[in-house]
Amino acid sequence: MTESATGMLGHSRKLSDSRRMVVKIGSVLLVDEETGTIRQDWLDALAADVAACRKAGQEVILVSSGAIAVGRRHLGITRPNLKLEESQAAAATGQGRLAHAYQEAMARHGLTTAQILLTLDDTEQRRRHLNARETLETLLGLNVVPLINENDTVATEEIRFGDNDRLAARVAQMVGADTLVLLSDVDGFYTADPLSNPEAVLVPEVREITPEISAMAGEAKPGDGSGGMVTKLMAARITFAAGCRMIIAPGKLLGALAAIDDGSGDSCTWFLPSSEPKTAHKRWIAGALNPAGTITVDEGAAKALAKGGSLLPAGVVAVDGDFERGDTVLVRGADGGEIGRGLICYSGEDARRIMGHKSDETEAILGYRGREEMIHRDDLVIE
Repeated sequence: MTESATGMLGHSRKLSDSRRMVVKIGSVLLVDEETGTIRQDWLDALAADVAACRKAGQEVILVSSGAIAVGRRHLGITRPNLKLEESQAAAATGQGRLAHAYQEAMARHGLTTAQILLTLDDTEQRRRHLNARETLETLLGLNVVPLINENDTVATEEIRFGDNDRLAARVAQMVGADTLVLLSDVDGFYTADPLSNPEAVLVPEVREITPEISAMAGEAKPGDGSGGMVTKLMAARITFAAGCRMIIAPGKLLGALAAIDDGSGDSCTWFLPSSEPKTAHKRWIAGALNPAGTITVDEGAAKALAKGGSLLPAGVVAVDGDFERGDTVLVRGADGGEIGRGLICYSGEDARRIMGHKSDETEAILGYRGREEMIHRDDLVIE
């Protein structure tokens, strides 16, 4: 741990350096605990922060808690510990109100939002992961601010543990974000719980989740939205593996995102990984031990891949193996030598049907409009 301004491999402690960030908002920040109403002044300030980020060319994805906290008061459920079915009913009631509030706040800055409901399973099961990723990539390409809410009407573990920190980390991993911001009701990560231990000290920077760091987190806390520092460390482990930096920052003040860089950000904790997002993603692909199939390409395609291009169906001469969309496959040249490996955009059956054809013929052959690429360059590792 160190207090230097710059982390390893160019990871800085400036939010303004982000290209694509995921911002997780806890319910304790967004929803008034007594009345169950949304703190409109706080949400308006957040919208202004997001607008400033977008103006600076940064992409922003929001992961918001709060549906249960809003819905339970509206239903008149005031006791602290809700049954699972009551939490789900509260989420169903509060979800629409939450999304509408975000939509109105962002619209005042000319921003369009799009709500996506996810569970942790959606980020971990291959097909659902790929579908969600492509939807998010499309929305970002259209200058939309995605608003991700945990799908608490069907989820169970997320409600039980308040694990939206980990969901936000999975989303950051999914879209190749370089920064995850966890806006919290505490300043950052402390050596102990500052509410119970007056000698607790803020840790400004963490580069490795050691047993000592894990011990500092203590135990998960019950409540409407937060699992405490335990789930935040779970999120940090995910972002470290993805090459994405993470920050725990105080969220109660208005303009919490802007405050990170204007000096108030000194009261934060940065988690700085040892690799960049794209490097981590491609390292994961390269490490696949059991590729599900093999794609053989012609000489022209091999040259295009060597120059950093994507693999198009027209350059494929053979497809071997029974694999599904999203599986890792080997890419071989005409001489049988391995060129690389990547995540395939089509099943083995569909890949065999479109191989050798131009991308604009895919819809006529398959009956649906798929990706132009057989393997996108971002999902391809060349040997």
